[in-house]
Amino acid sequence: MTRSPATPLPPPEERRRLRESRSLTQDQLARRVGVSRETVRAWESGRTAPRGRKGEAYAKLLTTTTAAATTTTTATNPEPTEPFTPARSLTPTEPAKSAEPSGSSESFKSSESSGSSGSSGSPRRSTEPPARSAARRAVREPPARSSLKETVDPASLTPAQAFDALYAFCAPALVRQAYLLSGRRDLARESVERAFQLAWERWPEVARDRDPAGWVRAAAYEWALAPWHRFRPRCRHPEPPPSQPVDRALLDALLRLPPPHRRTLVLYDGVGLDLPETAAETEASTSATASRLLHAHETLAARLPELSDPLVLHRRLAELASAEHLRSAEPPEVRDGSERRARLRTRAVIAFTVALIGATALTLHTAPTRYDPPVPPGETVQGVPPRVAPGPLSGEERELRAKLREELLHGPERLAPQSR
Repeated sequence: MTRSPATPLPPPEERRRLRESRSLTQDQLARRVGVSRETVRAWESGRTAPRGRKGEAYAKLLTTTTAAATTTTTATNPEPTEPFTPARSLTPTEPAKSAEPSGSSESFKSSESSGSSGSSGSPRRSTEPPARSAARRAVREPPARSSLKETVDPASLTPAQAFDALYAFCAPALVRQAYLLSGRRDLARESVERAFQLAWERWPEVARDRDPAGWVRAAAYEWALAPWHRFRPRCRHPEPPPSQPVDRALLDALLRLPPPHRRTLVLYDGVGLDLPETAAETEASTSATASRLLHAHETLAARLPELSDPLVLHRRLAELASAEHLRSAEPPEVRDGSERRARLRTRAVIAFTVALIGATALTLHTAPTRYDPPVPPGETVQGVPPRVAPGPLSGEERELRAKLREELLHGPERLAPQSR
């Protein structure tokens, strides 16, 4: 009989972050504890719980990581300081109030932190540069609000309440991300609403998904980047650009990128996914995703040289997304729209089926009940002499013909009886 480790074990959402804070891969952690990489993956995803001596070693390793990080932070900064933000690190001479605007980076990434924590079961390798990894750890949110599971308890909610909680948690950030992809405010709101309407139609599937926020995000991105929007009447005219010149320049540079490169850039530098997760979400290989990302970075750096720094790029994306006051609909409106669309679709299918049945019945009623063979083509009759053409006319016949033609021109004469 196994027993739980005496050392308190952090929740599954924290285990992956603690491992990454020490720059350890799953293989390295598995070798230190003495288990396989699949076991570490299961521990981080929450599918299994660490037990026995190996679980005790795993808990001590994570606790030691947390204590070492706390001691290092206390020794380096003896006075309490505010959380690190990219704006403060890049512009240390600015005052505290000129840092990142309220709700820019946090609201931009609020719905994506649950997606990154939900995909902790996938194997990852630390292939990123140290500067890029440090920038990613710097812009991640605190673990207290990094998971939707810590906000609500899915087991105690009805389907409508769970959907409303997911919508309230993800919709504001998804609208801003869709605006970066499309450059249109109305299309951004419509993309998020259609994605959540599709999620409500397939709610049993979405509710059992490992990453519901990622499921909705992929659907919203697909709708926002659909190429047929250019044929819609309201999308033929450009919308008013952002008020700030720097925001206009960044949005113009983003919209000039190809849609796959734009989506990869937003997921990697805006949302904060790593390269394998970005490749999985864009349904591309890791090498193709890296090539798209490098091309997007080169294009942006050529137009805006200050965006060559990943921290600056992330901050500018967050500022551009939060500069527009994009409001999303209420969750009941989205659910009602999804149900109304499902009813209309059902009624259309029923009407088409009834019309098809009526046309089939009319065809059966008016169809002939017996077979009438077609008329065979005519055949050549043998033994009949050919038709003889008239011969040449004599002089009297020609005179008579001329007389008849002259009389026909003047019309018939009245016949009068003559007495004899």
